[in-house]
Amino acid sequence: MLKLAKLPDRTPVKITITVMPDLNRALSDYAAVYKEAYGEKAEVADLIPFMLDAFLAGDREFAKARKGVPPEIGKA
Repeated sequence: MLKLAKLPDRTPVKITITVMPDLNRALSDYAAVYKEAYGEKAEVADLIPFMLDAFLAGDREFAKARKGVPPEIGKA
């Protein structure tokens, strides 16, 4: 038995979305700040999957819900 488990499906899935003009400007601004910070250009479409991944990874209630733990209602 190998220590490394079988790799998960890594086939990309294309999703098309429509965003409001304000969000589009914010995403473009983020790409510009990214270029300034790292010295290389990244297209908004390339940044979005990583932004969504970071958002979902940071949402504790979502993580609990995925594990079947009921969210704490009314918690401040």
